[in-house]
Amino acid sequence: MPSHRTRAHERADEIDISPTKLLADIETLKGQAEASRIQAEEYLNALQRERAEFLNFKRRTAEERQRDLGLAAEDLIRKVLALADDFDRAIDARPDSIAADPWFEGVSAIDRKLRQLLDSEGLTPIEALGRQFDPHEHEAIAQEDRPGVPEGTVVAELQKGYRIRDRVLRPAMVAVARHPTTDNPHTPTTPGGIN
Repeated sequence: MPSHRTRAHERADEIDISPTKLLADIETLKGQAEASRIQAEEYLNALQRERAEFLNFKRRTAEERQRDLGLAAEDLIRKVLALADDFDRAIDARPDSIAADPWFEGVSAIDRKLRQLLDSEGLTPIEALGRQFDPHEHEAIAQEDRPGVPEGTVVAELQKGYRIRDRVLRPAMVAVARHPTTDNPHTPTTPGGIN
């Protein structure tokens, strides 16, 4: 009896189902699965690195933006400080005849508001007078002979210095004590005792 063989039967007969062939196929598939797993891990690691780099980039650009805004604000504050210095000089030089004048009281009120604004921005004055000279906070522009005062002590503040938060915005311009030299005990000084 001739059997009628279909194409499916013929193909099934062509398949090698010997244990050796099946074990070889299993090993090949295991190798492909391992290679796929390794490749997936590499892709995941690369994706994680790219994500970390992107997050670092975002953080750096945000910090740079904040720094740039801070620098712009500091530049503006430096300009406002020049105006505040002018107010101080005008108030200190006022004639006694206008000390009680309402107009002068208005100018003084504007000066106080300006100082409050600077305080609200984190600006604090640098203490200088009577302290030891600190090159980080003070700029010595003169020396005065002061035999009874320790050498290097700030004896005059010629321009107020300021700190913004934890950084020096403008150092205080100061005169510093020195002891007269024995060679020339009468060192000439400028008016006001500043060299």
